[in-house]
Amino acid sequence: MSEYSAPTQFIDLAAQQKLIRPQLDLAISRVLDHGQYIMGPEVKEFEDQLRKFTGASHALTCANGTDALTLVLMAWGTGPGDAVFVPSFTYVATAEAPAQLGATPFFVDVCEDTFNIDPQSFKQAIIDSRELGLKPAAVIAVDLFGQPADVDAITEIAHAESIKVLVDGAQSFGASCKGRRVGSMGDATTTSFFPAKPLGCYGDGGAVFTSSDEDAELINSIRLHGKGSQKYDNVRIGLNSRLDTIQAAILIEKLKLFPEEVRLRSAVAENYSKLLSGVCKVPVLLPENSSSWAQYTLKLENRGSLQSKLKEDGIPNVVYYPIPLSLQLGYRQYPSVSSGVGKSELLAELVLSLPMHPYLSQESQNYITEKIRRHLNIF
Repeated sequence: MSEYSAPTQFIDLAAQQKLIRPQLDLAISRVLDHGQYIMGPEVKEFEDQLRKFTGASHALTCANGTDALTLVLMAWGTGPGDAVFVPSFTYVATAEAPAQLGATPFFVDVCEDTFNIDPQSFKQAIIDSRELGLKPAAVIAVDLFGQPADVDAITEIAHAESIKVLVDGAQSFGASCKGRRVGSMGDATTTSFFPAKPLGCYGDGGAVFTSSDEDAELINSIRLHGKGSQKYDNVRIGLNSRLDTIQAAILIEKLKLFPEEVRLRSAVAENYSKLLSGVCKVPVLLPENSSSWAQYTLKLENRGSLQSKLKEDGIPNVVYYPIPLSLQLGYRQYPSVSSGVGKSELLAELVLSLPMHPYLSQESQNYITEKIRRHLNIF
């Protein structure tokens, strides 16, 4: 095979923007013309579209994905003395939100094949938390790399113990489980519109999805400083967490492409797995799930050597995540499940994410996978 010289992007936002630049320019111009930069009409329009897309009764946008988690936990009254169960192998925002509220992030392990929270580890952690004098209050089920967690199993365990289920869909918006789209599962779901996410804006943004009228009313108040019947009647402690109108306008245009982009991501992932089958451990997608493929993540025994060689070849790659949360300096003081988080620690040593976006060409994939095979001496 001849050497491929075109640069490979880890996430190619420019390719997407090229497809819809005139529509984006027009959408931004409309916001500049009407001047309603905060909670303008595009925000309500986008929320309506999100609600219809997910099947949730309510969709409320906010400033970012971390705030989305915080808003839900605040609406549930989460605070000191509460245990909030979170996977050790995930991004820090999942543990940061409960910690900011004075609650205790309680680390549980994940399943080695899906990277998502292990229901049995969660079950043990509930027992452990009570022994520490904590009240089991909520579990945050992260859909890591785009695949939904086993929400049915987690919910069955949680609801039997009067524990709320919050689905962290920051990486999985557009995915589904047993025919249900992310946003319609758990007691509430959150997502992020960070630019690198499957549906991303050109700044920061997030959203909360719920079918509870009461929770929706509380979250709407909290995101607006704790607003009551009018702007200057603040009836509770809140946040300033609103999606900018310009970002909503951009996301409206991007959402039009999104279903096709999810399909294209799936095709890229399927082709990667075909080309790398027998070469290394490729991602496992459970038959009841579809994934939005925020990342395509391999497991490799000799990751360090391959990582540096791929970079020499001009192939970007990233380790998500090199240190489990339970081992990070800012979070070591919080408890972990008594059975340990060994799988989280193992995965941190093995995982490597390859370029993944809807517009990754067949030629690029051939080049990437050929280099991997060559460096691993598999032909």
